Amino acid sequence: MSKVQITSSVAVVALGGNAISSPNEPDTITNQFRHTRDALSAVADLIHRGYRIAISHGNGPQVGNALLRVELAKDRTPMLPLGIIVADTEGGMGYMIEQCLQNVLLRRKIAREVVTIVSQVLVDPRDPALVNPTKFIGQFYSENEAKRLAETEGWSVKPYGDRGWRRVVGSPEPLQILNGPTIKQLIEDGKIVIAAGGGGIPVYREDDGWLEGVDAVIDKDRASAILARDIGAQELFILTEAEFVALDYGKPTQKNLRRATLSEIEAYYKQGHFPAGSMGPKIEAAMKFLRTGGQRVIICALAKLMDSLDGNSGTTIVPD
Repeated sequence: MSKVQITSSVAVVALGGNAISSPNEPDTITNQFRHTRDALSAVADLIHRGYRIAISHGNGPQVGNALLRVELAKDRTPMLPLGIIVADTEGGMGYMIEQCLQNVLLRRKIAREVVTIVSQVLVDPRDPALVNPTKFIGQFYSENEAKRLAETEGWSVKPYGDRGWRRVVGSPEPLQILNGPTIKQLIEDGKIVIAAGGGGIPVYREDDGWLEGVDAVIDKDRASAILARDIGAQELFILTEAEFVALDYGKPTQKNLRRATLSEIEAYYKQGHFPAGSMGPKIEAAMKFLRTGGQRVIICALAKLMDSLDGNSGTTIVPD
């Protein structure tokens, strides 16, 4: 095994959902492991350059599968709260990413330790997103069944187009990674840390400091920005399906952005170029990170990470 010269550069790598689950094939564990190994090749290139990194990841398909299992078994086993399901998937997916990265590094003869931290993330219990939940999760129901579950389980439910009704939960703003100091120490010691998976487990503090869980989900990219802030990272890499951030996406006037300053991206955001359901949260995460001292954000396709790092692909956003 060779020891890569570890630099002082600290980065958070936010893996998109496509890095682990593909919508074009059965979402089996075997397929998830295969996709994860492929995805981590680009991350290993970053590690080879000596970066100290934390890795975050999405968990939408996995939470959906776990919810389905829970709901199908509700007559045989107790229902699990959403916070526990998020914790379960964060631990399981963390194990998968951890093992795959260990194997990729082994083949490349890179001696770096990898560890997973199941992360609690502080939110405000008065966050408006918790009062008016809008994040759809779980399976589809008829209107009658959805309203029955709302009555018996205390769910909020809403119609989802013409496909039926679904459960909705809040997606509050992350305020702090409670495990942040530990993650930061591990990063400083040269460990690679997998943290804030799926946005982390949302919790709030009572007036006396007591922690309680919240049945909600936190956006992975927003949590990644807070993770980067809390561990003192200089860079945030958001890996997605798109090679570039684009203006007028999908229109004849589409323009790919290769580089932008914070004030430029803020102006484009206010003009409505980045929809809430796609690029919006990634841009919000980029702006938050740069406002709190970050030096560079790269939003790019997973396979183009190293090209983007060298300025040959992706969108780079920097402070003014």
